[in-house]
Amino acid sequence: MVVSIRRVIALAAAVALLGTLPACSSKPPDDSFTTFLGAWEKGNLSGLKFLGPDGKALAGDAAQKLWTTVAGDLATQPPKLTLKGAPAVKDDNASAVVHVAWPVAGSTWEYDTTVDAKRIDKEWTVTFGAKTINPQLEATDKLAVRKSAGTRGSILDGAGQPIVSAKPVVIIGVEPRSITDIGIVVRNLTDAFKQANVSVDLSGLPDQVKKAAPDAFVQIITVRKEIFDTIANKLNSTPGVITRNSTQALAPSAQFARALLGSTGEVTKEIMDKNPGKYKIGDVVGLSGLQQRYDSVLQGKPGVKVVVPMPTGTPDKQLFATDPTAGTGVKLTLDVNLQNAAEAALAGDQRRSALVAIRISDNSIVALANGPGAAVNNFALVGQTPPGSTFKAVTALAVLDKGMTGEDVVNCPKTLTVDGRTFKNSHDEELGNVPLRTDFAKSCNTAFASLAPKIAPDGLGKTAQSLGIGIPWDLGADVFTGKVSVNGAKAEQAAAAFGQGTNLASPVSLAGAAAAIARGQWKQPQLVLEPAPKSPAADGPALNPASLDALRAMMRQVVTDGTASQLKDLPGDLRGKTGTAEYDNNPAHTHSWFMGYRGDIAFCVFVENGGASTAAAVPIAGKFFQTIG
Repeated sequence: MVVSIRRVIALAAAVALLGTLPACSSKPPDDSFTTFLGAWEKGNLSGLKFLGPDGKALAGDAAQKLWTTVAGDLATQPPKLTLKGAPAVKDDNASAVVHVAWPVAGSTWEYDTTVDAKRIDKEWTVTFGAKTINPQLEATDKLAVRKSAGTRGSILDGAGQPIVSAKPVVIIGVEPRSITDIGIVVRNLTDAFKQANVSVDLSGLPDQVKKAAPDAFVQIITVRKEIFDTIANKLNSTPGVITRNSTQALAPSAQFARALLGSTGEVTKEIMDKNPGKYKIGDVVGLSGLQQRYDSVLQGKPGVKVVVPMPTGTPDKQLFATDPTAGTGVKLTLDVNLQNAAEAALAGDQRRSALVAIRISDNSIVALANGPGAAVNNFALVGQTPPGSTFKAVTALAVLDKGMTGEDVVNCPKTLTVDGRTFKNSHDEELGNVPLRTDFAKSCNTAFASLAPKIAPDGLGKTAQSLGIGIPWDLGADVFTGKVSVNGAKAEQAAAAFGQGTNLASPVSLAGAAAAIARGQWKQPQLVLEPAPKSPAADGPALNPASLDALRAMMRQVVTDGTASQLKDLPGDLRGKTGTAEYDNNPAHTHSWFMGYRGDIAFCVFVENGGASTAAAVPIAGKFFQTIG
């Protein structure tokens, strides 16, 4: 068929004209959808204009109120939103599919919803209602979160058995409307807690009661069931005192490795603020110690449901659910029997104290006790204190490596002056010209101060490092490994040689050094086995056998004929070094130390302001070894 040239030209012109016609809208709806989704992700719709599901104008403030009400428990954690493809447009209507990813207590609730928009006067306006939030919702619905905690993982001992397990506790509080006399309540509670040896500050209780709702439960403290039973009669007979039974992850006793293991309890506002949407009031979390450090491991993942609550007798409308998963255990090297022995050894002293025991054969920390009582400060690991004469073991190793022997004579005068600074011995003792081994056994300060020139300015630090002191460790818990004075003035070097000056140590660092002397090589102690620490220290160099033989003999003489001779009849081959460390400008203020080893156990004992080592640290070590046999 032949088509005229005129007809072809006319058809081409018509097609060209059609291609340049303006679209039906002054602009596409994409910007309106994008603006809305951005506001929704921020949880703030107040500045926008909407249409309601009925097609009538809906102000931004009204939309905001609707959002907050319907979102309910999830309103404080708005979802992440993704536009799936381009909006579909037909005449004056548009719709877009939006993927919703809503954080819910550690999980994510994901679904698609449809967002509609209508063009009015060439402008696109989004339609907003409950079904925009979720297609299954009605305007009268309100989302609620129901959580079911997974079983909290256990902290395990070196044998793989749980140290911490669920045990019965009693939550003690008061109900304002039931109180007849707040003064009597405070007095009775004070007496009861004193009887149970429980420390509670009740000074603010009257004010708390005034501010609380009449039917509120004003919580005071949570105690173990066995402790509550001793004061139950007094508390139950006090009008206004209310108790609730519960369970909590607890160690065998209130004292057992408390500073290390830490505690669990209801989540605090501070923790909730740092982890928005992760917790709700009433959740149990780690509050201190390893319970806090490994909370995400121990806690597992809670089961969560998003529901619309229904009237009593009608099942809730469930929109999302996940099952809880159990937490993973944290495995330690502690030996329960040895830990109990360490706790018992410290039990009689009311001063701050610590006892660390390390099994030399596998380098496991088998006991890590802090006192008094259920001490919360983990001084055994993080204490930073002058080591005093325990450090003479480091100085002795340094000079033995330089060629000295235990038989070399080193004078022990009553005083020694170095660059204008005078050093003296405890009780002004003067031994005269005696072998180095005697200076060591009797702990002569002036003799060891005089040895400083035989050591290079940085030599004491290097020897200390060969024993693990002052180098980085990774135990899986916070630890201070020591600080050694190096390259100081002559007087400072003299002080450092007998553990004073700016030298600092922790009980675990000295126990680790004792284990190295016994073993012949320093290896980083182990504490947390699983999850394994990421950066444990490398093994130290092999120590000089001749120097070690001499040092070990000197440490034995400390027990048989020196400052720890009160333990000379203790069964076993106990070797050690005592220490009395000055910590301020008053020579009468001293800490008490004793470190060493017997058999396969290296140890260190510390007592704050304990005076002479013979008065505090040495007897505690004796109790420990008598208990373990």
